[in-house]
Parts: sequence; structure tokens; C-alpha cells
Amino acid sequence: MTISQEQFDDLLGRTALAALFYLPEVTVEDGEYRLEEDVSYCMEPVAGIAKADAEKLRDAVARAIADPTGSRSDLLALVLELAPPPPSSE
Repeated sequence: MTISQEQFDDLLGRTALAALFYLPEVTVEDGEYRLEEDVSYCMEPVAGIAKADAEKLRDAVARAIADPTGSRSDLLALVLELAPPPPSSE
């Protein structure tokens, strides 16, 4: 299944929203907090992505929620790698 740029944009928007409400005293490794629920919510728009890509993306989303400043460039780079190329203007 091909994932559209709009779906990736939705993932990025959801990740930004989740990062705004993230509790800084809770780490990515903490299983008690709803971080995994937040990551699942962020991943909904790209549900059809290949499993290996989904695992990398889930990790990048979790890190971007927990540390947006330190991890957003990694998430953006991965999204650019996985997203379809923009349509040609010819």
C-alpha cells in the first residue's frame, strides 16, 4: 500500500500535538504512561506501511514526542525517506 504525503503530514501533526502534552518526567521506556497510546494514535494515518518501516517510524515518533528538539530532525528525515516523491511539474 502506498502512503500519501497527506498521510505523513497527518502523522507529523499528530506527533507535534502529542509532544505538546507529553509529561517530561516520563521517559520513552516507561510502560506506565500512555506514550504507546500516543504513538499508536500518531501512527494511525500510516497504518498500511510495511512492518519494518513502521517499527522505525514508531521509534522515531516516540523519541520526537519525548524530546521534540533533539529528535524532530530524525523523524522528518525518515518521513522524507518513506514518503512518495512530489509530483513532477512537467
